[in-house]
Amino acid sequence: MSKISYMTPSGFEKLKKELDDLKTNGRQKAAKAIAEAREKGDLSENAEYDAAKDAQGMLEMKINQLEKSLANARVLDTAQMDNSVVTILSTVTIKNLKIGKSLTYQIVSEAEANLKEKKISSTSPIGQGLMGKAVGEIAKIKTPAGEMDFEVVSIEFI
Repeated sequence: MSKISYMTPSGFEKLKKELDDLKTNGRQKAAKAIAEAREKGDLSENAEYDAAKDAQGMLEMKINQLEKSLANARVLDTAQMDNSVVTILSTVTIKNLKIGKSLTYQIVSEAEANLKEKKISSTSPIGQGLMGKAVGEIAKIKTPAGEMDFEVVSIEFI
């Protein structure tokens, strides 16, 4: 049984586009690579053929994973969500109490997490530590660098 994954409408569409691309362009490229390798002769000693087949297997595994993610996705409407506490899809500004630096992150599902876009997973240490906290509360979060204290400065949905 797979876990339900809560997503933004844009995150859901992004995964759908990636899946469509892999099913069309990705499969065409894999088939072409296999055909080219097959033309090079004896398949029992053909490393290119083995590599192409492995790449095809990895592609099919990725497609299967995306299909499962989309099948278990629940698209949430942020307009109907409560911003009194940090929940999935919250955009939260936190302040590191040790160094006084503020950071803003959106709490998202694992499938949408992307640190470059300032989207962190609700299952990450920081995401888990912030869930359920209200503005003004302190979240004690265990990180690889040790325990850190973050104050929740603001919560909103963007």
